[in-house]
Parts: sequence; structure tokens; C-alpha cells
Amino acid sequence: MNIEEKILQYKNELLDNVLPFWQSKSQDYEFGGYFTCFDREGNVFDTDKFVWLQSRQVWMFSMLYNNVEKKQEWLDCAIQGGEFLKKYGHDGNLNWYFSLTREGEPLTEPYNIFSYTFATMAFGQLSKATGNAEYAEIAKRTFDIVLSRRSNPKGKWNKAYAGTRNLKSFSLPMILCNLALEIEHLLDPEFLKKTIDECIHEVMEVFLRPELGGLIVENVNEDGSLSDTFDGRLVNPGHSIEAMWFIMDLGERLNRPELINHAVETTLRMLNYGWDKQYGGIFYFMDRKGLPPQQLEWDQKLWWVHIETLISLIKGYQLTGSPECLAWFEKVHDYTWKHFRDPEHPEWWGYLNRQGEVLLDLKGGKWKGCFHVPRGLYQVWKTMEKIDKI
Repeated sequence: MNIEEKILQYKNELLDNVLPFWQSKSQDYEFGGYFTCFDREGNVFDTDKFVWLQSRQVWMFSMLYNNVEKKQEWLDCAIQGGEFLKKYGHDGNLNWYFSLTREGEPLTEPYNIFSYTFATMAFGQLSKATGNAEYAEIAKRTFDIVLSRRSNPKGKWNKAYAGTRNLKSFSLPMILCNLALEIEHLLDPEFLKKTIDECIHEVMEVFLRPELGGLIVENVNEDGSLSDTFDGRLVNPGHSIEAMWFIMDLGERLNRPELINHAVETTLRMLNYGWDKQYGGIFYFMDRKGLPPQQLEWDQKLWWVHIETLISLIKGYQLTGSPECLAWFEKVHDYTWKHFRDPEHPEWWGYLNRQGEVLLDLKGGKWKGCFHVPRGLYQVWKTMEKIDKI
């Protein structure tokens, strides 16, 4: 691997291609916030605003302002999105809606806990960028609500009949591993340590299953046992691999090399399991028993899955020197840049069919916004710089 060439490849793609796309095309200067639904050429095809994507973009521009360069236009972009969210994104009690009209009228009730987690991230970084105490308070109070809803993230909007099949999901403890470090500057150290310990335990000892050869499942029974159901058999390789770079970051922060090694081993195991041996790329959903998954999109290849995998692999290599991580990084890098990067227009495609052909030529939508591509480019670029200094 030519490390210097790769550093420039990821850095330039972020700063010269992807970030300018979102900065120039997504900002709604009339009503505030961001558009996220773009066709291949960057034309807006829907004006609804999805709170978790609004929050992710506030976070992204704040984070880059904090960590890359104090560009006023990046901060301005983040602040205007933050102000839109502060005014329209919640019900007045920091219960964050899922979606809004262009003008900010609520469309979907606050059922989705990830509207809350990404609002916490957004206002945490924005408070760091601005020193604004109100933003810090929004982040802290929202984080408290997230923790209070851990046992029933959807609250009264949970469609499951209570008491029959009480499952808990991997998604929340996984995201909390990252979120806790994101707002570390706002939390009491003892409280932070307790939260991190609980999340590491859930990810690495409850959802990671030695009896399944070390696979991570998406749902388990409330008592931690396996459920032989559609949801209980569900495996999402990309989700599991993404979680492992969160765990690596925690292992580094806590000086726990054994935790880092465990995360690297799990990354490689999930990647070997989820890799499509016939066409290349990583499957979206799988069934741990090899039974037909209920998700019809199970064999699609998604942008975020591959980009998050690149982060975990390069961090794994940087932290442990694993040659297997490096070999896999090269393989996933080649697939990702060949299939997801649009050679003619800015930003990347999100959805491929199993064969690796573009399924939808959108650049942003209800689920794809200014997050995984720029965050991945940033993380790989910065991790490679660390490797280059060794």
C-alpha cells in the first residue's frame, strides 16, 4: 500500500468532492436546515427533512470545524442547521421527531431513538465549536432521555405486544459506545465510565455470541438468550463491523489492548462471514442459520456497510499491525471505490444490487445524508496519517 497516495486519495475526496457537494447543495437558505434527497446530478427531488440526517450534518460540519480547519463557512453551515433543529426538531421537551416538512412542521412522531442519539452528537460537537452553553444543555438533556429509554427505545410507539416476545436490540448499546466519547467533554467522569462499561459489556458479551462462532446478532431475548425467530436470527455484518471501530476507540481510550484485539478479531470474523464470495461486496442482511431472511433487500450492497468496514480495517491495522486487516482493507477499498464512487458527478452512490450494479442513482435520500461517506473519508485519512508517522 502506498500510504501517501492513499492519504491524499481520501483527504482530497472529502475536501474537494464530497464536502463541497453538501455545503453548496443541501443548505435551505429560505427555511433553514438541509435538503438530503438528491438525484445523481445533485438536484433536490424531495424537500422533507429527516431529523437524524439533519443532526448528522450539524455534527459533520461541527466536527470538521473542530478537528480539521476553523473554516467559518463550515461553522455557519452547522449553526444554521442546529438552530433549525432547536426550533423545529422536537416537541418542546426534547422528544425529537423523525421527520419534518421543509418548513419545519412535524410529520412523524418521535418514535425513533436515533433521532435522539444524533441530536446528542450534533449539539455536543456544536457546543464544542461555539462554546454555546445552550447547545451543551440540549446535548446533555437529550442524552439523559436516551439512557432513560434504553429498555424501550420506541416508547409508546412500540408496535410489539408487551410481554410475548421481549427482544432487545444491538443498535442502541452499539451507538452509545460512540456517543459516550462524542460528548465526553459534557459528562461527569464516573458517569461516563459506568456508561462505557455497560455498553462494552452489552456489545462484546451479550450480542457477540461465542456459541455461534463469535458472530454478533442484532436481537436477543431480554434475558440475553438467543431467539430462534426472524429477528433473533438476524445478522447485519456492516452494523457489527462498524461497532468494532467504536470498540477499538474505547480500547485505545481506556488503554485496554485485549479489547482492541477482540474487536479486530471480530471485525475479520464478521467480514469473512458477510463477504459475497460470488460477486464481492458485503451482504446487507443474513440469517445466522442460513435460512431465508425476511428482508427482501438482504443481498444488496450498501455504501455505509463498506465505508464503515474500511474504517474498522484501517484502525485494526494501525492499532495491531494485523496483516489480515491490511489485506482485507485493500480488497474492500478496491471494491468500494470502484462501485460506489460516481466518476462523473460529486458524492457517492448508496445502493447496489448483488452484482455491484447501481440500483438507485440517488446521492441522498431518507436514509443517506451527509454522514457515512464524509465521516469514513475523514476517519481513514486521519488513521493513515497515524500509520505514516510510525
